[in-house]
Amino acid sequence: MEKEATKMVNGGVKSKSPKGSPDFLGYNLRYVKLGYIYLLSLSRTFCFFLPPLLLLFIFVSRFLPILAFPLSTFFILLIYHYLTPSSVFLLDFSCYRPPDHLKITKSDFIELAMKSGNFNETAIELQRKVLDQSGIGEESYMPRVVFKPGHRVNLRDGREEAAMVIFGAIDELLAATKINVKHIKILVLNCGVLNTTPSLSAMVINHYKLRHNTESYNLGGMGCSAGVIAIDLAKDLLNAHQGSYALVVSTEIVSFTWYSGNDVALLPPNCFFRMGAAAVMLSSRRIDRWRAKYQLMQLVRTHKGMEDTSYKSIELREDRDGKQGLYVSRDVMEVGRHALKANIATLGRLEPSFEHICVLASSKKVLDDIHKDLKLTEENMEASRRTLERFGNTSSSSIWYELAYLEHKAKMKRGDRVWQIGFGSGFKCNSVVWKALKNIDPPRHNNPWNLG
Repeated sequence: MEKEATKMVNGGVKSKSPKGSPDFLGYNLRYVKLGYIYLLSLSRTFCFFLPPLLLLFIFVSRFLPILAFPLSTFFILLIYHYLTPSSVFLLDFSCYRPPDHLKITKSDFIELAMKSGNFNETAIELQRKVLDQSGIGEESYMPRVVFKPGHRVNLRDGREEAAMVIFGAIDELLAATKINVKHIKILVLNCGVLNTTPSLSAMVINHYKLRHNTESYNLGGMGCSAGVIAIDLAKDLLNAHQGSYALVVSTEIVSFTWYSGNDVALLPPNCFFRMGAAAVMLSSRRIDRWRAKYQLMQLVRTHKGMEDTSYKSIELREDRDGKQGLYVSRDVMEVGRHALKANIATLGRLEPSFEHICVLASSKKVLDDIHKDLKLTEENMEASRRTLERFGNTSSSSIWYELAYLEHKAKMKRGDRVWQIGFGSGFKCNSVVWKALKNIDPPRHNNPWNLG
């Protein structure tokens, strides 16, 4: 399987190739049942409108022959409208870039950690070593509150950071798309560790005064790959509510993932996670195809939670003093490798061609291993490596900073397909493929790479 996966990916990212025939024998029968139910629902809707339309058509054709042709065309288009499912289009997206005063260098990180008094000498040296090997540069962003002496995780700090990054990303997206918030039917927000009451999705509804019948969902505890899960949920909801807009927001709150103790098993994530958020506007309105950037082509989700080693590879824990932190096991690389192979095996039957790849920028070690295992080129890995260096690991929003990088470099051309891959606790590997509907010019405003 490893050779087949490598061949599919390595060959697919270099050139476009015709789609292969899907392996229908591998599909679960429940999807056949769902498709049958969906077809029945379409036929019932169509049959409801068919009799009066036929009567109208016969009447007008008999008494006004001159209108027969345009009415026939309208009738055919109406049939096509009801019998063909709508695609999901990505109108635009925005990645939040925090203010410059929140930038942090590696030396600043260690200096502030020492001044906080929260870490002993062993903990400081471990974090220094991890930072040096992380692949993160000198301009990522962190909330300074986590370095306060005696700092403990609290809701006030978490909510303040969430409001900053979430509202920042949404504001930029709304300014770019010019969509009235009252027209947004669906809201899906994912954040792994911070889960408040009211929820973060409710916070968005309250802040922007979305309409009372907005379908709102808040995904928590699903790790760094939850951004793809959020897209999957929004896609299904858009198919259920044809002609609607969906707002998807992906983030992780650093002040809630921060560990201020001295358990060496919980310290490494401190060195990777950084502030960030992405907001994405999706549409199932056919007319939006002409202004959308991308069309959703495939989405594959792989879960390995039934295996104990995978399930326990990443989890939130408390140390002996009751301080919480993220634990990442030594098995996580092997666990991720198996999940990726399974994901590729499914995706390869559906979508064999990619021009660009955005791998979750979690750490230099992870990117190096994927680079080697899949025999990718440096160009394939460029967006992921530059994102890790500039912004650090922004968790589920990372793949959007990477796509923003590709747009900034004017690499996205009409017909190009980009493969976004996310990994997360559970253990999960999720991926989504987008097709560019036009040549994407470098955005002037809502791109985090514009000013350095």
